[in-house]
Amino acid sequence: MRFELFLAARYLRAKRRQAVVGVVTTISIVGVAAGVAALIIALAITNGMQRELQDKLLGSSAHVQLMRVEADGIRDWQPLFNRLLHLPHVTAASPGLYEQVLVTRGARDGGALVEGILPDQEQTVSDLLKSATPGSVEALQPHSGPTTAEFPPIVLGQDLAETVGATVGESVTLISPQGEMTPVGMYPKVVRFRLAGTFHTGFYQYDNQMGFLRLADAQRLFSEPDLLSVISFKVDDRDRAPEIAREIEQAAGKGFMTNNWIEQNRELFRALKLEQIVTFIVIALIVIVAALNILIALTMMVMEKTRDIAVMMSFGVEPGQVRRIFLLQGFLISLIGTALGLVFGYLAAWAGGRYHFPLSAEIYSIDTLPFAPRAIDGVIVAAVSIGISLLATLYPSVAAARVLPAEALRYE
Repeated sequence: MRFELFLAARYLRAKRRQAVVGVVTTISIVGVAAGVAALIIALAITNGMQRELQDKLLGSSAHVQLMRVEADGIRDWQPLFNRLLHLPHVTAASPGLYEQVLVTRGARDGGALVEGILPDQEQTVSDLLKSATPGSVEALQPHSGPTTAEFPPIVLGQDLAETVGATVGESVTLISPQGEMTPVGMYPKVVRFRLAGTFHTGFYQYDNQMGFLRLADAQRLFSEPDLLSVISFKVDDRDRAPEIAREIEQAAGKGFMTNNWIEQNRELFRALKLEQIVTFIVIALIVIVAALNILIALTMMVMEKTRDIAVMMSFGVEPGQVRRIFLLQGFLISLIGTALGLVFGYLAAWAGGRYHFPLSAEIYSIDTLPFAPRAIDGVIVAAVSIGISLLATLYPSVAAARVLPAEALRYE
């Protein structure tokens, strides 16, 4: 063990004449540990939020969507659908007809975006129906046509079904603004459906505002036979979705436009990234406060050890060695605090991921608090913590190296 490191460690654990120095040193270690742990937990939460939202968005929506520029719907869609399905990088596709409706049961109602689908194709581009109650997907199959004794089936988000007070097997009424012209003007179209099932993704926007019909039933409801509003695609590389979307748009021809999951959620992920940066800066202030405690502790220790420093220098210890002693002492304080903080932070993040903390889905879009700790975050946090702490040791270590033995020992 080098001479400087030996003395630094000895000074750190030795009993002091002034107890306050030891107290401040302990507070410094605790402060560094608290700051590091808070940073690890905060970064785990922001990473978890970003990952959770991205996974749910990708699982609940297609990578690319094709629609008409004029929003007049895609007519004679089957030849176009079959042609685009065989494009490079396209792995799956699904037709869909969207419409805003009002879902009612008795005096209770809720707005919904319902989509007419072919369930076999829809499940290749979206995971929404994977969380549906048993029998829901089968009820939406095109061949399961309604008999004269029942209403056509519909599958609603669980929160939406609870909002309107409907349970599986009961009937709900859909009111479409795409109604029929009557002598007294446009009259909304009202059709009753049987609630065949519900789905729950944990993503509030879908669970509270989405519903699925059979494509043929949606076309009848909206009085638009053989019409689509969108063709959804799944691609082999989701990170290249914008580039593949342009290829699909060019293949579809004039009058078509595309959208992709990156463009749809760009502002959301940008806000999450900004939140992560701001959180890091704000919580890093805890480490800065702890570093100030290190500065105070080392300054007080230099004052306490002035005589010892003078004696060592009179025996030939160089000023550079004295400076390194106190630099290493500050390093040891920050190293111990950082190590404790990393251990506590990762343990807390692990516990948070194992024992899910509930969230208000109406506010945060997800119903549990996600944790996603990353090793790289620990490396960055440790480097920042130790770096800030070492900066705080510069003044007291330089002050210790400037002690003049003759002046310090004059009255001894």
